[in-house]
Amino acid sequence: MSVIVRMGGAAVRSGCLQKPLYAIDGWVQFMADSIARWTPTTSGGSWLCWGQARKPAWAGRLSGSGAPGSQTVEAVAPTFMNIAESIRIALRSLWANKLRSVLTLLGVVIGVAAVIAVVTFVSGINDYVAKKIFNLGADVFIISKMSAVETNVDHFLEAEKRKNLELEDYEAVRDACHHCDYVGAMMRGTGKVKRNEQSIEDTTVEGITPSIATIVDTDLTYGRMLNDTDLNNHLQVAVVGTDIIDHLLAGVDPLGQEIRIDGWTYTVVGVGKKKGKTLGQSADNYALIPITVYLKKYGAHNNSIGIWGKASATGVPLDEAIDESRAALRAHRHDRLGADDSFEVETNASLLGIWSGLSNTFFMATIGIAAVSLVVGGIVIMNIMLVSVTERTREIGIRKALGARRDDVLLQFLVESLILALIGGALGVLSGVGFAEVVTAIIGMPSAIKLWAVAAGLLVAASVGVFFGVYPARKAARLDPIVALRFEM
Repeated sequence: MSVIVRMGGAAVRSGCLQKPLYAIDGWVQFMADSIARWTPTTSGGSWLCWGQARKPAWAGRLSGSGAPGSQTVEAVAPTFMNIAESIRIALRSLWANKLRSVLTLLGVVIGVAAVIAVVTFVSGINDYVAKKIFNLGADVFIISKMSAVETNVDHFLEAEKRKNLELEDYEAVRDACHHCDYVGAMMRGTGKVKRNEQSIEDTTVEGITPSIATIVDTDLTYGRMLNDTDLNNHLQVAVVGTDIIDHLLAGVDPLGQEIRIDGWTYTVVGVGKKKGKTLGQSADNYALIPITVYLKKYGAHNNSIGIWGKASATGVPLDEAIDESRAALRAHRHDRLGADDSFEVETNASLLGIWSGLSNTFFMATIGIAAVSLVVGGIVIMNIMLVSVTERTREIGIRKALGARRDDVLLQFLVESLILALIGGALGVLSGVGFAEVVTAIIGMPSAIKLWAVAAGLLVAASVGVFFGVYPARKAARLDPIVALRFEM
């Protein structure tokens, strides 16, 4: 901006000045060598114009007399600094030192990228777990020897000593649970499936009762599901997933075909609907057989069954169904009065709660590591800003000599630090999201980009820039203009 000050019959237009000016023989003498090239020009008769000829809305006032033959005037400065100009100066300064700026950004980029990537993975996995893994339904409960997700070592060791749940325990719950629409039992292991010279390994082999298919909503493409006749007569029949069809029975009608599971022959009676992948692993490489056949083949000594119940409704009916099942099972297993259950009862909500606790712990641990990177990045920003203040000491002195206030200088360096951190934050967000998408594309790990995480990443980066930029900015603002003008690198 410009200031017009009148001296007798002449006026001087200058930059934003707060210091006294002395008019000597129609010339304005400045002490700063770097602006000596600016030459006043005369125009408009009695007006001496410095720079542009436009008169601003505010003007300087005569403040007294100075040296002989001259008058002393003081300019009235604006009340605020142009923010857009501060941003432009900051960007120009950063662009002038591109390599230094890039190296300064690394700490902030790594910290923000780590936060964004972790939030993206945790959110994606949480959503995936809720929809694909713990998708039992709000009215389903599971009774097992020990929890599917155990976080306490002592409790895990104690649960290992419990008696296995047996088929008789399932029958006791089935007979006692009057608020259950369905009660089923399941056992699970892995095996090798073979037909002729072809085979497929790591197949999930599940021994089930017919009601399990209804409880877990197993859909078939064609054929039939296992029934009570298969269960009671120990028939060696199987319902298989599409992976087995594609690898062993491609091009033929699978119904009625024989396959061998761990050396035992089974007849295919049904084919399940394709499910896709779960955390990068196929969910279609499975074989369902009657639980009675499973126990005959693999034995009950080292295997505990899982008892699944589907209540008539959520809320009170579900609670009553669980209470009836607990009472029947405690009586059947002879648990002492007042002692803890010798089994675990879990619902979809409890499993999701356990998983959320684990994911939150992992999230907080990673955030702590990322915070260290952000602090290091902030310290680097502060050091670089201190170097910048030293390099630009004469510039600061000139600005102050031309009327820049402490707040103006403080704001300029704070804006520069803020922009530096925000650029690092933006690059960190892009890097974190890009890394998550690449990992998802390569190994199929689910990810979900959250807008609040992006906003939080940019806010944290801005906070780091402001916090670690305050000290260098205050140091620059407190420089004495005379000392600063005399400074030599």
